[in-house]
Amino acid sequence: MTLNPVETPCETAIDLATFETNARRFLDAHLQPAATSTSVWGVGDDTMSPYAKRTPAQELERIERARAWKQTEFDAGFGWITGPLELGGAALTPDHARLYSEIQNAYDVPPTDIYAISLGMVAPAILQHGKRGVVDRYVEAMHRGDLIGCQLFSEPGAGSDVASLTTKATCDRDDWIISGQKVWTSGAHHADVGLLLARSNTDAPKHRGITAFAIPMSLPGIEVRPLTMMTGGTEFNEVFFDDVRLHDSFRLGPIDGGWGVAISVLMNERALGTGDAFGLGRAVERLRMTTAVQPSNARNPLVRQQLARIVCAAECIRYQALAADGRRTAGLPPGPAESVFKLANTHALRLVAELAGQMLGAAAIADTGEWGTYAWADLILTVPGLRVAGGTDEVMRNILAERVLGLPKEPSSVR
Repeated sequence: MTLNPVETPCETAIDLATFETNARRFLDAHLQPAATSTSVWGVGDDTMSPYAKRTPAQELERIERARAWKQTEFDAGFGWITGPLELGGAALTPDHARLYSEIQNAYDVPPTDIYAISLGMVAPAILQHGKRGVVDRYVEAMHRGDLIGCQLFSEPGAGSDVASLTTKATCDRDDWIISGQKVWTSGAHHADVGLLLARSNTDAPKHRGITAFAIPMSLPGIEVRPLTMMTGGTEFNEVFFDDVRLHDSFRLGPIDGGWGVAISVLMNERALGTGDAFGLGRAVERLRMTTAVQPSNARNPLVRQQLARIVCAAECIRYQALAADGRRTAGLPPGPAESVFKLANTHALRLVAELAGQMLGAAAIADTGEWGTYAWADLILTVPGLRVAGGTDEVMRNILAERVLGLPKEPSSVR
């Protein structure tokens, strides 16, 4: 494939100034500048929820736009800035990656949230724990956007307590036979590969009898059933495994050592919240606009006070994210403290939804056709799910209390 001059791949050890020039040239050639505000009142799509209802055609169009952009970005050398050269990366520093992210914020980038789990959890786990053949098969393709990954951890009886999972992996010579069920699997209906945890040793303590796998989602015996949420969206899925045969080469890490893989993945999942993964920035901006167009609320001191609290919370999250970026730049891995981002984001979004509901009243739940009113219903219905997905608020508080603050462990009801 021949690249035009704008799309010349990054060079190893390129200085930040030259890198910035190349990045701006590339983005100028492919994208339009972003609007100076999140939106203009009364103009465009007023959807608020990341899990809003979409038709199959709308969902496909969204994915194809994301895939086309990821491929263009990767082929130009900006798709995996810190990745190794042999896997298509640019082998540059986290400073280069952070600079590109900052520059990109000024452009109208197609939504690429379908790849958040692929690149934030699945690809890093395969790269760190997978055999060479599996690494070559999946990691570069996921960063280029050719493949989509999903995380197969939660089960009907093992949500936040992942180690209580019961999906079985039975060894059969060079293969494993997988049987069981996963649930709340984001994007599984679009995924090409799943990061699977399964019980491989029923006699060992629950944390020591788990094995991790990278599993092709097209294997016979895998059935994906989308779940319809209150918003009408179908982002989450049930996944059933009916004696699925998987070769041992797809195993990640040692047999019965999957909990170590899980911990590294879960820490990366918490770190995803250091960005604006939940749309808090857009929600706060829309809340400000909603207040401004309603004079009675704009003059209400209680509304103004609550809005100020929300804006301050959002700014605190932003500054904490900058600190987390600094830790990553220093080469420090994500840790338990990253749980604060998930907890802080969902708490702030709950405050946003509550204030919007108080200001709009029935207009937030009954569609009058007025722009920017009923759209809040999606976010109001989404917030309870966000407080559960990726670890409940209660689990996040326990992690912070026990592993960050050093407080006594919560008493167990199991004797």
